[in-house]
Amino acid sequence: MEGQIVGEIGIGLLILVGIEDADTVEDVSWLAGKIVRQRIFADSEGLMNRSVIDIGGELLVVSQFTLYASTRKGNRPSFTRSARPEHAVPLYEEFVNVLQRETGKRPETGRFGAMMEVELLNDGPVTIVMDSRARE
Repeated sequence: MEGQIVGEIGIGLLILVGIEDADTVEDVSWLAGKIVRQRIFADSEGLMNRSVIDIGGELLVVSQFTLYASTRKGNRPSFTRSARPEHAVPLYEEFVNVLQRETGKRPETGRFGAMMEVELLNDGPVTIVMDSRARE
């Protein structure tokens, strides 16, 4: 499967999602809803006033356990906060399902746990970190 494109979108959002041990279905539901309603796309006046739903945009979801890297001690990151696959995979799949329900479109996805090359043309650039624990 090397060199195969498994997910690709046009205008929309690349969502790098990390799942930690403490995450629940409630967390992924909240996060998915929050993401698709973020007014981060330009309106006719160039203001960030439109959501991915408003523009009919697409979604690409890539699992990224390294988002929970702790660099507190030493020089090798620790990933102990990242959920094990038996906990993370069902929540990742539920996250994708909620995004589909919210937008009416099936998100493109990477392969959970696979080594992937991800290309991004960041128009803006706008990069936002969201944490279901902080709910902000």
